[in-house]
Order: sequence, then C-alpha cells, then structure tokens
Amino acid sequence: MPKLKIAVVTINQPSLDSACRLVPYLHDYEVDVYGKKELDHNLESFTTFNKIDDILPTAWENYDAIVAILAMGAVVRKIAPFLEDKATDPAVIVINLALDKVVPLLSGHLGGANELSDVIASRLPECINFVSTATDQTKTLAFEMFAKKNDLEIHNLKELALISNSLLNKKEVEVLTYESIFETIPNKKNLKLVNEQSSELCVNITPYDSELLTFKPKVYLGIGCNRDTSLEDIEAGFLWFLDKHNLKAEQIENIASFEAKADEKGLLEFAQKYNFNITFYNEAQINALQGEFSPSQATKFFGLKGVAEPSSILVSKYNELIIPKEVYEKKITIAGAV
Repeated sequence: MPKLKIAVVTINQPSLDSACRLVPYLHDYEVDVYGKKELDHNLESFTTFNKIDDILPTAWENYDAIVAILAMGAVVRKIAPFLEDKATDPAVIVINLALDKVVPLLSGHLGGANELSDVIASRLPECINFVSTATDQTKTLAFEMFAKKNDLEIHNLKELALISNSLLNKKEVEVLTYESIFETIPNKKNLKLVNEQSSELCVNITPYDSELLTFKPKVYLGIGCNRDTSLEDIEAGFLWFLDKHNLKAEQIENIASFEAKADEKGLLEFAQKYNFNITFYNEAQINALQGEFSPSQATKFFGLKGVAEPSSILVSKYNELIIPKEVYEKKITIAGAV
C-alpha cells in the first residue's frame, strides 16, 4: 500500500517551528512542508511560497491530506473555492502551534481526516483530537467507514445523510444484503437485515445497481470447463455471464477452479488477460464445504460436490454463493460468490 501523502502548510516562523517538531511523528508518511521564504528550519523537504493561494491548488490535487498549522478561519476561507465532493476532497486537518489540539476539519470519514487525526493525537504528547462528526461522538455506525474498510464501491452517496441521521435519531434502517455480510457490520443497533426493501430507510450492500445508498462488494467467480476449452470460449462465457447478471468486469476480484484444471491453457490465458489471480482447490477443500450444490458432472468424474459453486465460495471474501452455476454452451460453468 502506498504511503499517505501529507502536505503540512505553515504561514510564519512559529508555525514552521511547530511543523519541524511535528514531522518526526509522521515518519511513516510521505510528508512535504510548505512555508514562507527566508524562515529557519531543519527540514529535508521544504517548499517555499509567496502566498498560500499559490500552493493550495497543487496541495489539493496531489496530496491525500493537508495539515494546516494556522488559524482555522483562514483555512476555511482558503479551501472554500476548492470544495467539490466528500467522496473526493482530501482530508484537511488543523493543528495548533503547541501541537496539543488537532481538528479534523474536512473529509473526516472518506478522506481519512478523523483517522489521521487519531494517529497524530496518539503520537503527540498530551494532544487532544477534537472530532466533530456526530457518528464518531455517539459511536453510531458510519456506513461510509464500513464501506471504506471493506473495499466496497460506493454509489448514491447523496443518500448517506438521510441514513446517518436516521441512525443518530434511533430510527430503524433496513439493510438489503446477504447474511454473511450483515454479520460483519460492527454495530447493528437499529439495523434490520432484509431480502426485499420495504422502507425508504434502506441501504443496499450487493453487487447490483440500485437507487438506494449502495455499497458494492467484489464478486468472485468459480469456473469449470471441458478439457482444452479455448481462451476465446472462456472469455465469451465470462462476458455472457456478466451480461446476464448485470455485472461489470471490474467488479470481479478473482477466479478459482478445481486443481485438475491447473494446466488448462485457455483458463490460464483468460486469467492473465483479465489480470485475475486464479486459485485451484483440491478435492478435500471442495468436499469439506457444507451445504448442497447444483448437480455437477464433477461428481461423476472426480467425486466432487462441484467445481464452479464450491470454488467460488472458497475464493470469496464472505464465503457466500450469490449466483448458482450457469452453463455456457455445455462446456463452461460459472458461479459467483461474495
């Protein structure tokens, strides 16, 4: 994982002095300090400017976080023209000269300002992190943080405020998802697992499009095929499967199959073409899975419970089959799991 890139912005000698004391505490990040010319410092990476306005566009575009050691009012005024979207704006943090008070000002959740402020406050002596986000203060579930931590693709973010405020007001919110995913939600207070929406207060956690606030998990495919099936046929089956189930290729994380297919040239070429890691499972791993699977020729030939369905479950994150196997032209089987 690349290091978080941080721009520390100062305005005068006292704030630059504070930056010099702060930088050693951020040793595991990629940090650049910006300040006025002709000021004293001991920094290896220091960029000068005449006016803050000259460097803010660059900082906004090129850094994950901006740590400002200057007046909060000045920071608000300076960043106002750059504000676009909570999903894309960088984290903005304000810290005082004494380095004992830190405020995550912007992009607390998705931008990571709250997390970075926690890190800074935990490292600096007697530093207080002043978090203003209501969900953090009340220990209420923040769905966007759950999505971020679990690599879920976020859609319809404009619906987040309604959901978050409803949870803060102790209203029940439906969660349209699979039981395996629902069980991983850390705070289920006022949440209800459903398989069909019945309320406007509903969050969708599936790979499928919705008008709801939606968090899409990655999909993992299990693939079986006849001996010597070509790359072209496997690719055609793959695209047919995606189209049938309204999925996109970028939603597929990885693929898997039975170990007897480990030398299938077409399957290996397919994995390479789409940059998939392919995992091959053995008989013991497949037959150890609990539950019933669709009838399979693999039972007759290999004594297996199946190939596509079990291997998709084994390779997946939540180990839940969501698309039973489909057969393409009697030579390729594909199943999907999350």
